[in-house]
Amino acid sequence: MPKLHITIHAEPQAPQKPALGAPCNGCGVCCLMEPCPLGVLLTGRRSGACAALRWRSDLSLYRCGAITEPSLVLLARLPSALRWIAPPLAWLMQRLAHRWVAAGIGCDCDAHASHL
Repeated sequence: MPKLHITIHAEPQAPQKPALGAPCNGCGVCCLMEPCPLGVLLTGRRSGACAALRWRSDLSLYRCGAITEPSLVLLARLPSALRWIAPPLAWLMQRLAHRWVAAGIGCDCDAHASHL
């Protein structure tokens, strides 16, 4: 099977991708390649970089917006008639998102590249 080659555009200050299974370091490679199932649900994107991914320039790393900015992620997705529900839904989503995106489990991105 031929290898798939894709180009991702990451912040130059982002940390190098950790080894598979190593603790997440916020490199963003997994989310820049494609959204996870939660990202698909929240943003409607099935390919390309996840729109919920957030760059933290103060920390020089990426974080999931469903965890760090749940209200903003929801407000961007909800129709205007349902935006009133964003604050209580954001509180719940933030707590569940850690599990849904496997935060703290370790790197599950098996991408290999010489310039990651």
